[in-house]
Amino acid sequence: MKMQTAIIIGSILVLLIVTAVVVLRHPAFGRRMSEERKARIEASPNYRDGMFQNQLPTPQFTGNNNTLKAMWTMLMRRDGNRKPVEPLTAVRTDLHSLPKDKDWFVWFGHSSYMFQLGGMRFLVDPLLKMEFPASLMLKPFAGTDIYSPDDMPDIDVLIITHEHWDHLDYATLRDLRPKVRHAVCPLGIAEYLEYWRYDKSVITEMDWGENLSLRPFCSHLSVTCLPSRHFSNRLLSGRNQTLWAAFMVEAGGRKVYIGGDGGYDDRFRQAHEQFGRIDLAVMENGQYNPNWAYVHMLPQDLEQAILDMQPEQVFTVHHDKFSLSTHAWYEPDSVARSIAERHSVRILDQPIGTVIYF
Repeated sequence: MKMQTAIIIGSILVLLIVTAVVVLRHPAFGRRMSEERKARIEASPNYRDGMFQNQLPTPQFTGNNNTLKAMWTMLMRRDGNRKPVEPLTAVRTDLHSLPKDKDWFVWFGHSSYMFQLGGMRFLVDPLLKMEFPASLMLKPFAGTDIYSPDDMPDIDVLIITHEHWDHLDYATLRDLRPKVRHAVCPLGIAEYLEYWRYDKSVITEMDWGENLSLRPFCSHLSVTCLPSRHFSNRLLSGRNQTLWAAFMVEAGGRKVYIGGDGGYDDRFRQAHEQFGRIDLAVMENGQYNPNWAYVHMLPQDLEQAILDMQPEQVFTVHHDKFSLSTHAWYEPDSVARSIAERHSVRILDQPIGTVIYF
């Protein structure tokens, strides 16, 4: 009897190990960093003590919190309104028919959006296809998951801000590959893109402060990689082994700030001082929690960041598609409207899929 029990337990353990090995070989988890890329990463002034560092000391959690405590809070203290009861309003737009002679912006929910400047199309952090393993962690709200890679027109510049699952999605980027003319990402992210069969010649990896001029594509087009205050990890990648970033896009005489994810610091004031007038700032607003206030902006942080940057108009993202924190699903929208009412700031508040013309 004991022998039979031991055989059963051993068989289960072997099965679990084999299953884990098979699952972790899925392309979405990435691969080991090449020696060439690792050498460039280690030469970065932002890489110290074996990992990328923020400009300010940035614990992942506040106080004496840790991952287990944060997960317990997520499970036990969630707002009953963290998910909408009814499907959210979203607009189905034919993106292929949008005019090439106008500048516009379209949001796809959470942190995925497309905009056009100077006739150039930019797609940021697309998450448009819920496949394994992302589908295990991210459940779209009803009515929000209405766009797919097939709906996207050709993309002049794909921009990825960091490697977290809700910003760097294998299935979406796999299907978008034939449509992408150029890809821009922070240091280390190109390892994923190359693994997913993007040609090296179309990828530009950037460190904070670096500028890319794409004038062969457009008479005046530049992308500047800027600091954020965040972190990176993707199960097998190791903590802070790839960089996270914000970006400033300048084209057609206009400037768009791509905020990515990150807690509050002085970078918003610095962006205003460096770039002057900013036509549109796309800023994180949602999935916030006092437990991780250093790496995601709380509502009061968003307000101060807008005042620091002084953009002409703001569109807030990181909400209205997934529930990754404890707040009510509608709270980020209320936060944005409240900020707009208190200050002379134009905060755009449009449903998913709505075309906003500059």
